[in-house]
Amino acid sequence: MNPLPALARLGFDTGRLGFTLRTCFAACLALLAAWALGLEHPQWSAMTVFASAQPARNMLLEKAFFRGVGTLAGTAVGVVLMLLSGGLPLPVMLGLALWVGLCAFAGNLLRGFVSYGALIAGFSAAMVVLLDIGHPDHVLLLAMDRLLTVLTGIVTALVVGLLFAPKEGEDAVAGEARQLAIRVLRQLTSLLSGTRPGAEEQRQTLRQLALLDEALEPHGAGSLRSRRSARSIRSLISALVSALVWLRTAPETLRAEPVGKLLEQAAGALEGAAPVTEILPLLEQAADLASEHPPLRDAILRLEAAAKERIGVSDGEIRPARIEHPVILHRDWVGARQAALRAGGIMLGLGTLWVVTGWQAGALLLLGTSVMVTLFSTWENPALIMRKVLVGQACGALAALACRWLVWPHATSELELVLMLMPFIMLGALPMAHRRTMLGSIDYCMALLLLSQPALPLKGDLAGTVFTALAVVSAPLLTLIAFRTIFPTDARQRLQVLAGMMLRELQDLCSAPEAALRAATWRARLNHRLLRLVRLSQQAGERAGTQEDGGIAVFAVGMAVLRLRAMLAETDLAPATAHAIRLALARIANAAEQPGRAVQALDELASRLDEAGRGEAESLRAASRALAAQASFFQDQGGRPDAAAGAPG
Repeated sequence: MNPLPALARLGFDTGRLGFTLRTCFAACLALLAAWALGLEHPQWSAMTVFASAQPARNMLLEKAFFRGVGTLAGTAVGVVLMLLSGGLPLPVMLGLALWVGLCAFAGNLLRGFVSYGALIAGFSAAMVVLLDIGHPDHVLLLAMDRLLTVLTGIVTALVVGLLFAPKEGEDAVAGEARQLAIRVLRQLTSLLSGTRPGAEEQRQTLRQLALLDEALEPHGAGSLRSRRSARSIRSLISALVSALVWLRTAPETLRAEPVGKLLEQAAGALEGAAPVTEILPLLEQAADLASEHPPLRDAILRLEAAAKERIGVSDGEIRPARIEHPVILHRDWVGARQAALRAGGIMLGLGTLWVVTGWQAGALLLLGTSVMVTLFSTWENPALIMRKVLVGQACGALAALACRWLVWPHATSELELVLMLMPFIMLGALPMAHRRTMLGSIDYCMALLLLSQPALPLKGDLAGTVFTALAVVSAPLLTLIAFRTIFPTDARQRLQVLAGMMLRELQDLCSAPEAALRAATWRARLNHRLLRLVRLSQQAGERAGTQEDGGIAVFAVGMAVLRLRAMLAETDLAPATAHAIRLALARIANAAEQPGRAVQALDELASRLDEAGRGEAESLRAASRALAAQASFFQDQGGRPDAAAGAPG
């Protein structure tokens, strides 16, 4: 009888269950291997398996690599801290707090498994420093033991994963990108043929592009070819976003049926899985026919360039794709700074308290806090996940106490201790595969292992082990309080900061004479920020369309600003036109306070350029319409100077 349907009815993700069972089995193997090697804390090897596990091979390879690099870097820093301080507690804690803060800062700026490696480096130093702070003369041996412990877990996770885990399929992500490209091309065709696509249809396309962008990190993991594929797909996503922005701001009366027919042919070729080389001529012809409409022509040229970048990736060749337009990702400088201050401050405060009180279990509290205050700072809503982590760790602590006082007293050898711990580890596979307990269930295993040292003779009394368990469980509790009180962070707050950064950069463009030289960089970064804005607005539960439309308006106005800056660089520009441009730029820079005046300035300048026969008038009118429709978005962000403040992208 197949038990999977019954498990599915009970809420288990039967597809994930194989992965969780495999992970727990690998953790048991790592525990046994580390004990056999004579490592001081074999249970940490099992913890490393849980930290490194991934359901697909390419993701497992990349995560294991950056886990190893981060561990090596953190271990080296821990050794240096111990040697420079001579093992004196206060200097060590000061250095550790600074290092953990720096790693939290880097981890929040970087993306994917590179970010993970930076965060690992933070608490890997804590593993070296905290548990033997009074013995600096043994620090090299200690560091080697910690490093070998982690590497044993990484190797075990890799071996088991590579044997049993499936490879992430590239076709799913590339196929989704193809379908979205077809959809955008057909929306362009509809508009150019006289039928404007609905705003909600375009918003839905933008949301799916944002989801696809999120999926690119795992898609690009594990090999150089996968990374090149992800890079070229990200370039395509950026071009599709630009096309959608043009769609939303295009004139109502625009008709260009010959261009639309070519785009429809390109969509049909894509749908028929035609090679890129058959699609490029259609896009080239469409761009030539759209020469009377510069914004439309620019959008088509970007699609053509993105299609070229798939050559060498989609056709199986090994040469890298050539990137004609930069792909620049959004970096949350504000969130990174707050994460660094939060992590460093907590480590310094708790570390000082530990040094002053001499509480023996304080080292475990600090170690757990260093992990959680860094790793979870990159989540959109860290306080929410910390509640689940707290429950998981509490269950793990109870399981560790049960193992220590009910099971282990019957053991007659250390091997029996190791074997008796394994059923408690395997038990974690079930909550890890259940939809309601999936988040936080891995922390059951982490707390269980952190509190279970399989060594004879068994040490401590019941009261002491209970207090140690409470210290471990206090780490997620304190981290939860920190995330709620020190720079409180959730999807809504990140959304406000991001929208403020977009508006601030628009204002900077208005006042920067060299803005035209940075046009490609600004546009690429804003493309990605718009996608992040869409995802955050969904996660924050914002009313559909509110933030997306505001972000599109910022993009449209920004494109107009870049065109105006390029005009100011012309040597034969009429003085009166130059004066009107400078006036419009000044009013756009002040659009958060007086959007109506910026709209008026754009309309007046567009009329002047029409009289002069300039093609930029269409872009200015698009910006004017977008700004008028989203004036409240600009005013809302203008009222949050704290959200707008931050470092550039």
